[in-house]
Amino acid sequence: MAGFSLVELMLSLSLGMALSGVMLQGLMAEGQNGARLSRLLRERAAQRRTLELVKGDLARSTAVSEEPELESHACGLAGRTAVLHLSSPAGPITYSVGKAPSSIWRGRVLMRCGPAFGLDGLPSTGSQSLNRVVIDGLPVQTQRWEGCAALLGVQGAAAVDLAGSAQQPFSACLAPASGLVAVRLLQVLGDQSHPQTLESSLVLGSST
Repeated sequence: MAGFSLVELMLSLSLGMALSGVMLQGLMAEGQNGARLSRLLRERAAQRRTLELVKGDLARSTAVSEEPELESHACGLAGRTAVLHLSSPAGPITYSVGKAPSSIWRGRVLMRCGPAFGLDGLPSTGSQSLNRVVIDGLPVQTQRWEGCAALLGVQGAAAVDLAGSAQQPFSACLAPASGLVAVRLLQVLGDQSHPQTLESSLVLGSST
């Protein structure tokens, strides 16, 4: 009975290996896309939680400092920039941007110095102030934020750029007349060759 020649068998084997390679590459690319999407969703959720934390602190505050860099802070800032300083019944709260306190964090970080939260989810009056990383992965170099006044619905001169933070990855500005605060948060995902920037912005109101 006639069979396959050695050349035919080698050709069939080569074609099969090539097809298997193409399918494997497709599966690996699909897995990488899924991982990137999953990470993007996690970081988006982290940004939402961060803004919700700032929103809650602002809602409970009694005053927003127009000069946060000159205030007396309950925690050492270690060279970080104080962007937002709030007075609250539980104690002062400071949000600062700068170098991470340890190498486990990515890039620059946003830290919160303020009263600890109790089991009820509210800051505990009289508790010791804690300095904690809120979110990491903030970029070192950022473009100046030009959208603050528009978010607040005021003219440019009527918006106070808190601590000159328009150049920071966490920026805040204040409309003194209304007590509204606009914030912007930037994060960078991926490696240096393929960075992806996530941006969130929000207008918040204090209880003043």
